[in-house]
Amino acid sequence: MKALGLAGKGERLSLLCLGAHSDDIEIGAGGTILSLIAAGVRLSVRWCVLSGGGPRAAEAAASADAFLEGAAERQVDVATFEDSYFPAQNKAIKQWLIDVRNRFTPDVVLTHARADAHQDHREVNQLTWNVFRDHMIMEYEIPKWDGDLGQPNAYVPLTKAIVAKKAALLDQHFGTQRSKDWFDEQTFAGLARLRGMECRAPDLYAEAFHVRKLRLI
Repeated sequence: MKALGLAGKGERLSLLCLGAHSDDIEIGAGGTILSLIAAGVRLSVRWCVLSGGGPRAAEAAASADAFLEGAAERQVDVATFEDSYFPAQNKAIKQWLIDVRNRFTPDVVLTHARADAHQDHREVNQLTWNVFRDHMIMEYEIPKWDGDLGQPNAYVPLTKAIVAKKAALLDQHFGTQRSKDWFDEQTFAGLARLRGMECRAPDLYAEAFHVRKLRLI
């Protein structure tokens, strides 16, 4: 399987990370972000959480700081759109994303998957494609009881140490989520192990993405 790198040590890469909820980016792409920083990539990151009201606002900010430790540049934005009602807030969310686009031009946009069963996640995906038409978009996956995991076509290999760090940071920063029976290291490591097997990653761990459009030069 031929590997194509996003960026190498010392190279600059700008990422726009979009998450409907405070733990989405970390679950879907946290290992990828940690791996890029560990590899010495000079990351410039705009980290956007769209529903960060109440106690989850502090969780979102603290977790973003932890996952982005070592990034060359970072900005964390926590909006207060109402959780579970994103389709009804479509116009306002679209304008918020347009404002982000007008102030930041990323190399890669990380967002939710199109086939995600959560209505907020799907809305963010649709608006991402509507607003960021000239960008490379990678759609991450979120495990959940709906059983909506599909067949991804892009993988980022992870080391066992990165998988453990990702799970530890999630547990540390999201106290509001610990009561959920699926929110634990076994879920995150198990999915990473499956994806690592699929792409024959060296350590047999990976995060997976859906990349629907890719221009090769």
